[in-house]
Amino acid sequence: MRVGLVPTMGALHEGHVSLIRAARSECGFVVVSIFVNPTQFGPSEDFARYPRPFEKDLATCAAEGVDLVFAPDVATTYPPDFRTFVEVRELQDPLCGASRPGHFRGVATVVLKLFNIVQPDTAYFGQKDAQQTRIIQQLVRDLEVPVRVSVCPIVREPDGLALSSRNQYLNAEQRRNATVLHRTLQAALALIEQGERDPERVKRAITEPIAGTPGAVLDYAEVVDAESLRPLDRLQGNVLLAVAVRFGATRLIDNELVDIP
Repeated sequence: MRVGLVPTMGALHEGHVSLIRAARSECGFVVVSIFVNPTQFGPSEDFARYPRPFEKDLATCAAEGVDLVFAPDVATTYPPDFRTFVEVRELQDPLCGASRPGHFRGVATVVLKLFNIVQPDTAYFGQKDAQQTRIIQQLVRDLEVPVRVSVCPIVREPDGLALSSRNQYLNAEQRRNATVLHRTLQAALALIEQGERDPERVKRAITEPIAGTPGAVLDYAEVVDAESLRPLDRLQGNVLLAVAVRFGATRLIDNELVDIP
């Protein structure tokens, strides 16, 4: 029987549900892990206030036919004598890694632990976390972990905002303005479809509207090779358009993939 794993930090939304359904469609036994991983949060980030509606999450899992919810505690996952971490060099450094040092070390470590404990055949991740999925793919490849990584499409609100557990932190005005992430990515894609191949011009299509959006503080907007996550001199091949924006204390990310012949 094939085992499918959906690793989460809880606060499940329709994006997570889409991953569960993908796992349910392909696997005979579906595991959802719920663990707010402290090692991927920086000292000034939102670990303490990250939403933890555990009973609601259990009800969601039950409704979707999940066979097992794995919800370890921090003390079990990271006992006092814990000493080992996993790093995926270079891929962990740009984009979100530049403003969140150590974040992907924590992600890679906990995901490898989950793979070793659950031993799934396939693990399901969302494209919204594009850098994370790329890092997990590299980890599996380099360490010869016998797990297939399935990357599922971004699930969005009707107005285009990518679903995220952090969206609930936004007030009404921030929520309205947060649609700028998706809108600017769509504008950048339109430029590329019209033949633009200069990454700086494409980036400006993202950064300029964000700069004019009340309350929006740009963390990064990058146009990079989707495999190496390195900047491009000219757009070609598989290209990742990625953006991170803060509204108050809330940091949102979004991205689009485009294949340019």
